[in-house]
Amino acid sequence: MKGKLVIVSAPSGAGKTSIVKHLLLQQPKLEFSISATSRAVRGQEQDGKDYYFLSVDDFKQKIAADEFLEWQEVYPNQFYGTLKSEVERIWNAGGHVIFDVDVVGGLNIKKLYGDRALSVFIKPPTMEALKERLHGRGTETPESITKRLNKAEFELSFAPKFDLVIVNDVLEDAQQEAVDKIGAFLNR
Repeated sequence: MKGKLVIVSAPSGAGKTSIVKHLLLQQPKLEFSISATSRAVRGQEQDGKDYYFLSVDDFKQKIAADEFLEWQEVYPNQFYGTLKSEVERIWNAGGHVIFDVDVVGGLNIKKLYGDRALSVFIKPPTMEALKERLHGRGTETPESITKRLNKAEFELSFAPKFDLVIVNDVLEDAQQEAVDKIGAFLNR
């Protein structure tokens, strides 16, 4: 069986990470794609487990050598991206790849792989619910919440371009919908 890709995107606070973690537990053939970054290691992070940590020069060399499926310079000289070799590593081991990426990166990956990829957008039920979730984290400043909500409005405009939109109103329901629909795609 040929490997497939599941691309999951969402605004911050929509529940994407909770749904991806649940999918990884329910679908043993799914394997998380480890991203590359040029930022410094934080806390207990490990190279090859949390991220592939690269120097800025190494990251730029890999860009020039066309080794990324998608990449972004999030801040000056702080890059994030998905290595093509990561997809090949997972496929060669007989697995399917799951990505947790921003909306633009997700749609770019979908363009590259077509029907071999399923793009999934996790949508909050309302902007007010998203605001409450961000407040509830207790880790956000009022400025960062405003910034994330503004970005969320932009990201929500991309939802119709995804193959599947799951509204995360009740987490358990959204998780089950993801398991059912993504399972059907993987078994096709």
